[in-house]
Amino acid sequence: MSAPGTAHGLGPHVVGQRVVVRRLVPGETGPSGGPAMTDVLGTCLAWDGTSCVVAPESGAAVTIPLELIVTGKPVPPRASVRQRVTAREAEIRALPLWTSPTTEPLGEWVLRVVEGERGRRSRRANSCLAIGDPGMPLDAALATVSAFYTSRGREVLLQAEAGSDVENALVGAGWTLEEPLDSPYLVGSLVMARRVAGQDDGVETVVDGTRVLATLAVDGAEAGRVRGELNGDWLCVHGLEVDESRRRQGLGRRLMSGVLEAGAEQGASTVWLEVERENTAAWMLYAGLGLREHHRCRYLSAPG
Repeated sequence: MSAPGTAHGLGPHVVGQRVVVRRLVPGETGPSGGPAMTDVLGTCLAWDGTSCVVAPESGAAVTIPLELIVTGKPVPPRASVRQRVTAREAEIRALPLWTSPTTEPLGEWVLRVVEGERGRRSRRANSCLAIGDPGMPLDAALATVSAFYTSRGREVLLQAEAGSDVENALVGAGWTLEEPLDSPYLVGSLVMARRVAGQDDGVETVVDGTRVLATLAVDGAEAGRVRGELNGDWLCVHGLEVDESRRRQGLGRRLMSGVLEAGAEQGASTVWLEVERENTAAWMLYAGLGLREHHRCRYLSAPG
């Protein structure tokens, strides 16, 4: 057993981190006849010269004398509730959005199409969400998808999770990956993002039903805008634009603060968005707000 507070990867430096601690159970015998041991997994709340305190994910905090620690180490933080949502669940949150597509189920797949002109150019709203089980053999599912879009005079397009069995099968069957190659889906806590974003000085927001518009004027002229779309307690952010002459002045962060504040006022607690990989400035902004990649999807078109 390690000397108190010296080895096993633990010490005052793990306060605030998620840890696993194996400790002796005084007065009890283990299955092999030796001392009994037990593990505690949770967040280290305190560490001093005699003991540490670990708060499990449920139940009361546990105070552990250092001399009873056998081993332990920091462990990665548990994925947030938002990150534990499946790719299909996350994509379903995007179904209504601003284009309001008509949808039909195909097992767990979803056929989506915009009947009018508004949103007609949106690939998301005019493609089959091919995540999950279509409830029939793949060939039959693809034939159903093709008939659905062909009968409406639309391109036959599927949206599949990057690296999934469905995507691999489609590529093997001659389907073509569309550009851009992937569409990263970022998600995070709206409360935390608001806190980091700071002040929304000068940002004007308008909420119209589920739609949110945030604009920012500088010297009497609009310098930027961003839109949001509410779906329950999830807020989609899209269309962030800052006038080229006003970039690198923190206006994007202020606009994000404004749209997040408006979303929070409507009861949203989760924020999500998609961003092009080559947009480095946007990636830096969203990463700084605590948004993390949840999954990626790719669009595939039917063989010609």
